[in-house]
Amino acid sequence: ISDAMHNFSDGVAIIVTYIALKLSRKPKTTKYTFGLKRAEIIAAVINASTLIIISFFLIREAVERLYNPNVITGSLMLTVAVIGFIPNVIGALLLKKGSENNINIRAAYFHLLSDAVSSVAIIIGAVFIIFYKVYWIDPILTILISLYILIETYRIVKESVDILMMSNPEGIDLNEIKTFVEKIPGVLNIHHVHLWKLNDNDIHFEAHIEVNDIYTSEASEIQKQIEEKLHEMYEINHTTLQFECDKCEVKKLV
Repeated sequence: ISDAMHNFSDGVAIIVTYIALKLSRKPKTTKYTFGLKRAEIIAAVINASTLIIISFFLIREAVERLYNPNVITGSLMLTVAVIGFIPNVIGALLLKKGSENNINIRAAYFHLLSDAVSSVAIIIGAVFIIFYKVYWIDPILTILISLYILIETYRIVKESVDILMMSNPEGIDLNEIKTFVEKIPGVLNIHHVHLWKLNDNDIHFEAHIEVNDIYTSEASEIQKQIEEKLHEMYEINHTTLQFECDKCEVKKLV
């Protein structure tokens, strides 16, 4: 049951992933000025959440089987697991490269990888059932596999929700940014900072930069220095900087 449900969810996951990829590549419009890039983040949440729901269902079923064990046909279990293992491994290998920089593909990749791992465990369990009649190994394997999937999918859901909630990307220190920006000649203060990830690859940064009474050419040079430093240190690739001279009454960092 666990192997079949995971394989079914794989098919759904790949369809959702494909639709999200297509949507994310649609051009920007006057309504969606960022495009539909976050469709991939929503797809990642859907795929990971599906795995979490299935895992809880399987744990419940496994616990019931421990209290009320059933006689299991080991040969059928082995056949299904072997048939499921081959396409899962092929699919995981095809998605591995794309999963490194794309959370949407990573969620689909983990679907297939977890199923490949599940199939191996089920094959081992089937062998024990066929030769030793150890029927309790089936629910135990189901619980262990489900717990493993829960831990891994939680990380994907957490990362996806952080992006949707526009949280500060991990590893970026705003106080460090404040320190180097305010060391630039002509800069008095940086405030009203906003930092967020649009998707896996696009990090956006915006801020007010208070400066001395300078010329436009000098402001452009300051802007260039800030943009280059942000990209070098944190791979921030979209910046919006508002230059001003003693305009804001509140000049807190955020």
